[in-house]
Amino acid sequence: MKRPVIWVTVTLTAAIVVTTTLLIATTTRGENTSFGSSAGRLEVQTVASGLAHPWALAFLPEGRMLVTERPGRIRIVSPQGQLSPAVKGVPEVMAVSQGGLLDVITDTNYAQNATIYFCYSERSGSGARTAIARGKLVEGPVPRLDDMKVIFRQDGPLSSGNHHGCRIVQAPDGNLFVTLGEHYSGRDQAQSLDNHLGKLIRIAPDGSVPKDNPFVGRDGARPEIWSYGHRNQQGLAINPATGDLWETEHGPRGGDEVNIIGKGKNYGWPVIGYGVDYSGAKIHETTSKPGMEQPVKYWVPSIAPSGMTFYTGDLFPRWRGSLFSGALAGQMLVRLQLNGNTITSEERILQNLNERIRDVRQGPDGALWLLTDSSAGRILRVTPAGK
Repeated sequence: MKRPVIWVTVTLTAAIVVTTTLLIATTTRGENTSFGSSAGRLEVQTVASGLAHPWALAFLPEGRMLVTERPGRIRIVSPQGQLSPAVKGVPEVMAVSQGGLLDVITDTNYAQNATIYFCYSERSGSGARTAIARGKLVEGPVPRLDDMKVIFRQDGPLSSGNHHGCRIVQAPDGNLFVTLGEHYSGRDQAQSLDNHLGKLIRIAPDGSVPKDNPFVGRDGARPEIWSYGHRNQQGLAINPATGDLWETEHGPRGGDEVNIIGKGKNYGWPVIGYGVDYSGAKIHETTSKPGMEQPVKYWVPSIAPSGMTFYTGDLFPRWRGSLFSGALAGQMLVRLQLNGNTITSEERILQNLNERIRDVRQGPDGALWLLTDSSAGRILRVTPAGK
């Protein structure tokens, strides 16, 4: 079991840099806000606006982007911020509460195969389950998906609209890691291997099961499962320095986590954890237990971490190697400084933006690109001032 490095964010220490200086406030496309940070002053440009709860951002060639809107649309966005009509061929989603059209990524070989993968809540009877689909993006005046195919459907008790998880990462070997929430009301299912609730799965690009998955051939276990004991996983990224898979997930009232994911490991929900129920009632047996993994960091109170990325670009040389996460309830961008697999400090950025940050990606230009989660959501580009 890895040696835990646990930080509880209750009060700010000298290791936490809080950057809240706001010079200009605007929501008009092309105008800039300016904030302070440990890397100097930051400019935050609104590249596109008027998006309905944008959830995920993926980059296409020539600086264009794909963005999902939770009600069920995928759009292509130009570098100048023009939005395409909704991509045709996207399946119907159950856009209730936290459900809808969620993550999207491009295939590693997108330039050759034009393939994208996306994750969404699919209606099933009176509820919904998480589904994963793939298709070929055909651009044009009205873009569309060809050869659209659902490659995975979550098995287990249905969701009424909560805790879908739904982040996707493609590993260097081409296989897909996908987070699956425990649907809130089914939290005990996260410890059972006979369903997909509260699990992180690994599948091939066609939806088949890789033969080296940890529970292949085990009676009573779903072969897609890579790790289990999760709650509502909202961030997923591979650390390019080590190849490790990192994940963030929401705790209940307190206890949001950052985890390094190991093959076949149990991350403890709801048996262990650092939060309480929304009513204040006790959920967990304890905070640690043999055979269950500890987070490398947790937050009390919760910040509701969301999309995440490791920074490797040149625009912010002081931040190279840092892990960035959006925060929904916390309404900020969080930078975690790393020393190997240890988180050494936390910096809170863009707090006076007063926006729920749903996703953060490093763009091909080295800038940080963010999505704000609202009915009038925006795509933001973060750069050093004057660049």
